[in-house]
Amino acid sequence: QVQVVESGGGLVQPGGSLRLSCTASRSSFSIYGINWYRQTPGKQRELVATIRTDGGITVADSVKGRFTISRDNAKNTAHLQMNSLKPEDTAVYYCNGVKFGVLQFLWGQGTQVTVSS
Repeated sequence: QVQVVESGGGLVQPGGSLRLSCTASRSSFSIYGINWYRQTPGKQRELVATIRTDGGITVADSVKGRFTISRDNAKNTAHLQMNSLKPEDTAVYYCNGVKFGVLQFLWGQGTQVTVSS
């Protein structure tokens, strides 16, 4: 199966920016849509952003205008650019691939984003 590694998280002040990366272990990255999720303790996992195989993008209303998603198929990598961060964005962020409407990758450990003064 495809494994992923998420990176780029950290501690940032409100209004700051981070760029998260999702790197997959297989070279067939281009056949998958890529989703970014986030999860906080006691809450369900939230879908934050999607980039389709054709490059089309969808982001959740909660991050609209602040986050964007991109991909580099040659590097088996997707990114989540996070701007104007708010404390409520604090979460562990995960990525996964989608094909035929089903999640395809093994879950990684995620990367922690903490937005705090």
